[in-house]
Amino acid sequence: LAANRQSEYIAANIPETQVKYYQNGNLKLQMKSVVGKKKNPTPTIASYITNIVTFPFWNVPFSIATKELLPKVQKDESYLERNNFEVVDAKGNVVDDSDLSWNEYTTKNFPYFFRESTGPNNSLGVLKFNLGYPFSIYQHDTNAKSGFAKESRFLSHGCVRLEKPIELADLLTKGKVNVWELKTGQKDTESKILKLDQKVPVFIVYMPAVVENGKVSVLKDVYGLIQ
Repeated sequence: LAANRQSEYIAANIPETQVKYYQNGNLKLQMKSVVGKKKNPTPTIASYITNIVTFPFWNVPFSIATKELLPKVQKDESYLERNNFEVVDAKGNVVDDSDLSWNEYTTKNFPYFFRESTGPNNSLGVLKFNLGYPFSIYQHDTNAKSGFAKESRFLSHGCVRLEKPIELADLLTKGKVNVWELKTGQKDTESKILKLDQKVPVFIVYMPAVVENGKVSVLKDVYGLIQ
């Protein structure tokens, strides 16, 4: 981190399940995070935030769609409507799911995708911070706030969930986000992309030893990466 000499950056330490935002060498915001389970680990990344999406859709990764959601839909077709999911084709067009023969699909032949509608109950919450990274890993809000109260916060499929996403977005955009609109979480509010004036570096690191108030603490090596 020191070698990059950035005046503004975000550091997310996986074992610590903490995210810190720095400006001109000063810690401006610190928050808890939820990161990937041991079987779905959050990767270490040196990237940058390119833009912020308000009230984002969640385009469900294909592996999650076929292994987790498809079996639930096959048991109960009302699952999609109850949980605000749409079925879309490869071009993003919405498909009428009432015409589909669900029991004919498997993980190998399912030709569609699931998309979760916008709103406060969306799995991504009301904010998504897009990273310049090609493998669908990003930082985002969440509708599962209870995760931040847990001592062990290794709960996600790999993305980094943020405890204070609205506060971070407000700092990154220099006050250009509508905080009231985001906090009230109006359902079906139009999704918008906010481009940052400049890219903000993001470092997702795996450092199981941290220094706080002059003391070194060794954290649990949850991913088993330290030999």
